[in-house]
Amino acid sequence: MAEAILEVRDLVKHYPLTQGILLKKQVGAVRAVDGVSFDLAAGETLGIVGESGCGKSTVARMLVNLERPTAGRISYKGEDITRMSGRALKAVRRNIQMVFQDPYTSLNPRMTVGDIIGEPYEIHPEVAPKGDRRRKVQDLLDVVGLNPEYINRYPHQFSGGQRQRIGIARGLALRPEIIVADEPVSALDVSVQAQVVNLLDRLQSEFALSYVFIAHDLSIVRHISDRVGVMYLGRVVEIGRDEEIYEHPTHPYTQALLSAAPLPDPSARERRERIILTGDVPSPANPPSGCRFRTRCWKARERCAQEVPLLAVPAEFRLTEGPARHPSACHFAEERRVVPPAG
Repeated sequence: MAEAILEVRDLVKHYPLTQGILLKKQVGAVRAVDGVSFDLAAGETLGIVGESGCGKSTVARMLVNLERPTAGRISYKGEDITRMSGRALKAVRRNIQMVFQDPYTSLNPRMTVGDIIGEPYEIHPEVAPKGDRRRKVQDLLDVVGLNPEYINRYPHQFSGGQRQRIGIARGLALRPEIIVADEPVSALDVSVQAQVVNLLDRLQSEFALSYVFIAHDLSIVRHISDRVGVMYLGRVVEIGRDEEIYEHPTHPYTQALLSAAPLPDPSARERRERIILTGDVPSPANPPSGCRFRTRCWKARERCAQEVPLLAVPAEFRLTEGPARHPSACHFAEERRVVPPAG
C-alpha cells in the first residue's frame, strides 16, 4: 500500500451524561467512538460501514475537526491535527474537506449556489483572487455535471441529487487532498445514488483525491472502496481489502451484515444462509464488558466477556497467504463455522 496520508490512532469520543439543573454532575458518558485506528493511503478510498449509531459519523466529524476527540491522534502527513489551532489548523482544513449526508440541510437556503460554492474562498482568499472566483465556481459546477449558468439559483430550485453535486463542488473548491464523505448518497433515490457514486469515482482520478467514504449500504461501499472497515458500537471490528471483507469475512458481525445484504442473483439468494441476530444493540453509555458484540454473537464464550479482543490477524492465518489474512477483532475468528446453529 502507498504511504499513509492520514493516520488515526486510538481515537476516542465520549459525550458526558450529566444530572442536575444548576450544578450539573457527570454521571456517565456516551462512548460514541472508543478506540478507532486506521490508515488512509494517498489515492485510496477507505469505506467505513456499520449500523446506525455505531460511531461512523462521529469519526467523520473528528477527521475534519468539527468535533474534538476525547483522546487519540489524527495525523495528516505526520502532523497531529488534534493538537492544532489557529493558522496551522486552518491550513490543514483546506486539505481535508467534507461532503455531508443531507443535501437539504447542508446548504444555506438564503445563499445562491455561487455564494455557497465560493464561500471557502472567503476563508482562504489565497486560493482564488476575487476577480477570478465567479469563473472558478462556474468551472466547478461544470465539473460536477451542472450547468454553469445555474450560479445565481438557490438550493430550493434543485433536486436532491443536484444539491449533493453542489455540496461536492463546495468540497472541491479548495482543491483538497482528502474528502470525508459522510453517507453522501443515503438521502437520495436509488437511481440517483449510482450517478453520484460514479461522479465521486471520476473526480478521484481527476483531482487525485483520497476518500473516507462512510455508508451503511454494503453494495455502494464495495463499488467505490479499496479497503473496508466495519464498525460496531464505537470500535472497528474488521478491516481489509474489499475482496477480503466481502468474500472472506472473519468477524461474526461482518458475516451477519453480509448475509442480510441484497443479492441481484435469485439463485445466490436461495443458496445463502441468513444470519438473524438476536437482541438489540447495547447502549453506548453502558457497553458490554470484553467483546461488545458478544451479547448478540453465537460464538460467544466466557473469554469474550472477560477480555477485549484486539484488532489483529487471527492466529491461524498469520503464517499463511490468502484473503482471510486481515485484521479481525474476534477471539474465535479462525473458526470455520460461519452460520449459527438452528434453534
